[in-house]
Amino acid sequence: MKKICRILEYGSLSEGKESRDCKSLPSHAFRELENYVLSVQSGESDVSKWLSLSVKRNIGKVISAKNYVGAIRLKDGTIIEILPKIFTSDEEGEKQAEKILGEILRVLKSERCIIPRHSGVSAIGMDIFEVFIEMFIDEVISITKRGLKGGYIPIEENSSFYRGKIKFTQQIKFNCVHKERCYIEYDDYNANRPENRLLKAALLSLYRYSSSSKNRKNIKILLNIFSPVETSVNYSADFRRCSCDRNLNYYQNALLWSKMFLKGQSPTPISSSKEAGTVAILFPMEKLFEKYIEVLLRRELNGGDYTVLAQKSEQVLFTERGKNNGFMLCPDIIVKRKNDESIFIIDTKWKILDRLKRNYGISQADMYQMYAYQQKYKAEKVVLLYPKADSSPSDQKIVFESADGSSVSIQFVDLLDVKNSMKKIAFQFK
Repeated sequence: MKKICRILEYGSLSEGKESRDCKSLPSHAFRELENYVLSVQSGESDVSKWLSLSVKRNIGKVISAKNYVGAIRLKDGTIIEILPKIFTSDEEGEKQAEKILGEILRVLKSERCIIPRHSGVSAIGMDIFEVFIEMFIDEVISITKRGLKGGYIPIEENSSFYRGKIKFTQQIKFNCVHKERCYIEYDDYNANRPENRLLKAALLSLYRYSSSSKNRKNIKILLNIFSPVETSVNYSADFRRCSCDRNLNYYQNALLWSKMFLKGQSPTPISSSKEAGTVAILFPMEKLFEKYIEVLLRRELNGGDYTVLAQKSEQVLFTERGKNNGFMLCPDIIVKRKNDESIFIIDTKWKILDRLKRNYGISQADMYQMYAYQQKYKAEKVVLLYPKADSSPSDQKIVFESADGSSVSIQFVDLLDVKNSMKKIAFQFK
């Protein structure tokens, strides 16, 4: 039976011993994960961005998560889910975190943001790894509806029929006594191109991994469609051969997923593991939160009176004298009201503020950044937006002001009641 182990961001895993923020794994599973971390660590990527190996007193070796969420599947089928840390690490807090992550995945899947499109099935009730498999399946289904892309594949063979051109060196070598045969080279148009081979290999692999009857059923249907296609046997070579042709843009999300499943490579810079069968699909939580808020804000301001821009560089903080290079300003979200050309800026921060800390724990660097946004963009309002948690300040209208009239509004979004929260946030721009 598949075992699911859930931890929150910054939580830890140990070999046997447990504590408040440390879950235990069986010895074989812990050793496999340890080897996975070490194998990635020896590669090109910086594994310290998402997992770290250390020692804790009275516990021993631990593997700790950072601010990445998602799932790691070990060879024995164990699923390690890393959930957003916004509530306590008890069972109730984990349920709330799972609900929040499920809703974020559902919204982003429907918009093809960071995580590809989804057909609408709720993520709640399925382990996260099965959700990712389902998302990949949806992408492949979308491709098959448009038709598998074919291409001209060069083929060499010793044939009884002449076509293309004769390879004279091979003809002399192989057909000295077989005058009835021709060693030829020709181009054959078929679907057996590297992109399709990789998708078929991923489907075959996931058919073995998946424990969801629905996912396995859909994979079986897709494999029938891919029956004329060979299975990739050299993933690295086939990924290098993939075309950048814009006519294959509709393949890109599915190929990204296949790289994750086949090589353990996430959209983040994580190397493949030497531990065959270990797959990590992890996303930086701050990016998920930023995209989630952007999508919800677009939905609230979906009329023609507003323009919502994300990660748009329109202003320069400094430029080098006599040169064009400089330091660009790139707010997370810019809202422009068309009737009076007012500008509002929102920067999302995946950080839990604490009412007991000085300035609630708000980073001074973030405040410098917001001041620069207001000065350069002449923004009517700038907002630092944080997730609401138990430790958040009870006052939901926190405003910091400077002597020159600049101000920064600190606001919170309740991820357990996100619909009403976003209505209130959007209302201030109307």
